[in-house]
Amino acid sequence: MSASLSSSSVSSSAPAPGAAPTQADLLDFVRRTAADAELIASLPLDPEGRTWVRLDGPAGSEAWLIGWPPGSGTGWHDHAESVGAFLTATGELKEYSLATRLPTDGWKTLELSEGVDRERRLPAGKGRSFGRDHVHEVLNESAEHHAVSVHAYYPPLPRIRRYSRTGQVLRLEQVERPEDWQ
Repeated sequence: MSASLSSSSVSSSAPAPGAAPTQADLLDFVRRTAADAELIASLPLDPEGRTWVRLDGPAGSEAWLIGWPPGSGTGWHDHAESVGAFLTATGELKEYSLATRLPTDGWKTLELSEGVDRERRLPAGKGRSFGRDHVHEVLNESAEHHAVSVHAYYPPLPRIRRYSRTGQVLRLEQVERPEDWQ
């Protein structure tokens, strides 16, 4: 499911004209957008799969409103050269991430060091920002309730790299481009 909504009802404290939004700007945007109850309630929810609507992000950023049915998740992925932020508007999400920077290109399989795993519980109203090449997996672990979240990225996502993981071994499986998800 893909559509486009304007988040114009959300007040903006956008970066100065011509300035790229920072991680803090993106986190502020997702926080304010998630507080827009009418916008959050407008997202159609599907019991079988994630749904999403593209939003107008600040200063040329890409933003999405995403619905997560019970038990759904993203799988391990990164956002290439983009910085970003996301915040849970309703329900609760869990993020598993790696506290290490991966090589950007030229590898298919990588053995991760011990101690790189991080876990965050993100109930409604909680979120985070992240830097370039952040690798994570986001899940709605609830067996009964949908979650809804707001995400923003700058620059707009040039690609997403998807990974599989077995123990400490991370394997690059696929590279997606914007035309694959829009």
